[in-house]
Amino acid sequence: MARKPAPKPPVTDNDILQALAFAIATGDIVNFRFLFVPYSPLRDDSTEDLRTDKYSYLLPPDENDPDYREALKAAQAPGLLAHVRAQLAKNGPPQLPWEPLLKLADNAVRLEKFAAAAQAYELLRIRRRMQEEFLAQADAALAAGDTPAGVRGYRTAVGLDYDYAAFPEPLPAVPRHQVTALILHGEYPRTPEEAVAVQPPERHADTALNYLLQNVEIAGCLSALPLDAKTAFLEEWIRQTDPDWDAFAESYRAACALAREQGERLERAKTDAPPQSLAEEVAELAAEDNNPRRISARLASRSALDLEWWQYLKDMAYAHPASALFVARQAVSHDTEIIMPRYRADSQLARRLGLAAE
Repeated sequence: MARKPAPKPPVTDNDILQALAFAIATGDIVNFRFLFVPYSPLRDDSTEDLRTDKYSYLLPPDENDPDYREALKAAQAPGLLAHVRAQLAKNGPPQLPWEPLLKLADNAVRLEKFAAAAQAYELLRIRRRMQEEFLAQADAALAAGDTPAGVRGYRTAVGLDYDYAAFPEPLPAVPRHQVTALILHGEYPRTPEEAVAVQPPERHADTALNYLLQNVEIAGCLSALPLDAKTAFLEEWIRQTDPDWDAFAESYRAACALAREQGERLERAKTDAPPQSLAEEVAELAAEDNNPRRISARLASRSALDLEWWQYLKDMAYAHPASALFVARQAVSHDTEIIMPRYRADSQLARRLGLAAE
């Protein structure tokens, strides 16, 4: 006969306080909500034991961490433990305590866990108001000439966006640059000048703001800035959100060198030169040294030379969202397109981002 499992030890006040404080300190809305589910290890009527290895992630690895100690003080607020105990003992949806939830949201913002912050603020019904507050602070910082602080404020506001069309329930909106990059380049330019990368500087800056922020309403708040201010904002945004941008800039310059090497053949593809036979064309494209897809592969940091232009673009935009603003589609044969680096000679943004050859 199988033995009945030994009952778990009673859940102590210290267990509850530790788990609550750690979720608050780390801005972890998922763990915070998990503490109140019907099978939570904090419930006396649950067979799950908080002190097993299975749930070690719910407890602080370092109880002397300053952020944890501060959160612990918040969890020890008068009346809070009694409220939590009552919610853990009841059946049905719990009433989450608002004070630690607000502290958790603020910590999530500080740690740039914007999706967690958005969920916490949404539960508190203040998400939109917090967006407006961060935008007001960001605009004040920009007006004072503090571009880094202004960018952080706009990043926070955009990070608090919510997708009410998500299924099965509304969820925080998440960046989808690998998808919107395809929309940005969805129509083949009828003339080289129609490519996104060579738009006039003012128009290119507005395109960049709409694409990077992925919120037309919030990006519109910056439309009245002078071009120099927009350029500074965009550079700071890109460097804050993409710490590996300089590595991409190096790949971009290398792709420019490859494009120059193959310039004569690429130019021939745009002229009315007599067409090659299909067999000759395929053979030339297959030669690795002459394969124009080397340019796309270099931009996307891929080794494969058999992908379509949009596959390289998606990979590149996922890793480095702003990269899609400085490339263009280019047909190199009757059925082959690549993405290749392009920028205006007078683009201050391209120069400040290290894309322009010195």
